[in-house]
Amino acid sequence: MDERIVMVDSGTGLKLTEEQLDERSAVATVQLRRRGVRVGDTVLICLPVGTDLLVSTNAVIAAGGVVWFLPPDLDTATLRDRIQESDARVMISTIRRALDAADESRVRIIVGLADLSASHSYPTGC
Repeated sequence: MDERIVMVDSGTGLKLTEEQLDERSAVATVQLRRRGVRVGDTVLICLPVGTDLLVSTNAVIAAGGVVWFLPPDLDTATLRDRIQESDARVMISTIRRALDAADESRVRIIVGLADLSASHSYPTGC
């Protein structure tokens, strides 16, 4: 059976199959729920376009959360304003400016996708 590629990370060239997306999203969903994400909760996502953004988005939606995207290229002041506006308690990010901007907000849980994932590997030859 052919593995369906759903995304190729432009930064790394790594390919994400449909099966890997489903697996990673399911694990991340469980971890978000364990961190208290419930139906209707706003979850900020500040990640560059790539596989982590796709997995995070799927996981938040599967957990019943509402995705609030923050473009990672925003300056710290704009990020701070948007974080405050969101009234979110949870943010998924590895972007230093976003982490700094969340310091004075209601956000209490900041995680990177690696924190929401089991160990995983990607095939490089798909």
